[in-house]
Amino acid sequence: MRIGIVGLGTIGQALAKALDRGEVAAQLTAVHSRNMVQAQAFAHTLGRAPEVVDLTGVIAHCDLVIEAATQEALSAIAPAILKAGKDLMVLSVGAMLDHPEWPALAAHHGCRLYVPSGAIVGLDGLKGACMGRVDAVTITTRKPPQGLAGAPYVEAHGIDVYAFTTETVIFEGSAREACQGFPANVNVAAALSLAGIGPDCTRIRILVAPGTTRNMHDVEVEGEFGRLTTHVENIPTDNPRTGKLSYLSALAMLKQIVSPCHYGT
Repeated sequence: MRIGIVGLGTIGQALAKALDRGEVAAQLTAVHSRNMVQAQAFAHTLGRAPEVVDLTGVIAHCDLVIEAATQEALSAIAPAILKAGKDLMVLSVGAMLDHPEWPALAAHHGCRLYVPSGAIVGLDGLKGACMGRVDAVTITTRKPPQGLAGAPYVEAHGIDVYAFTTETVIFEGSAREACQGFPANVNVAAALSLAGIGPDCTRIRILVAPGTTRNMHDVEVEGEFGRLTTHVENIPTDNPRTGKLSYLSALAMLKQIVSPCHYGT
């Protein structure tokens, strides 16, 4: 399988390096980034340098495109990728909440949309539970101040995330509202909502957790099956908003795509 990556930030570079090391039976053939000069420099650090091209070039050179950019970038590029009949792996999952037409577009053009679990666990159990009645899905996210600084919601409400001395709730609402206010911080909530009962029924609480160094997520699901809870503590990457499990999850999904055997729901 030929892989293209759009976005060469922390996650995009980590995925490119893993593909270059042969961790997945696939070939990185093309990359695209806002800064093409830096992209060229990075590509030449790899053992097998991919083509550094525009979006049209990425589409032409690959079978599957991994989006590792931003929600805004994904909204701009997804239609072209899907209309070309190329599979798309989405990491800025929050953008999908504003584009419910994308799955139908993929179906029409004979391709697939893939959404990794990201920095949380338990989507397999949630999907199983949703085959029956599910009454509530809640996620509580705790991040150190630097993991929330600069978010649109924080800026709009004049919240100084560095001023807190104790763990404090700064947002409580639906997954849809959270993804609008924290587009680079809570893609996990979008993935959870899409796998479960939807972005308007999935609830999220976001807390500033001063003194911590990890991004923590607690998920609770209740329904006719019983009750499911998960807890994960993510070590951040060089980008404090993103845990290492995010790119490891994408890599695992990519490995599953090219594998003849699938495990889990």
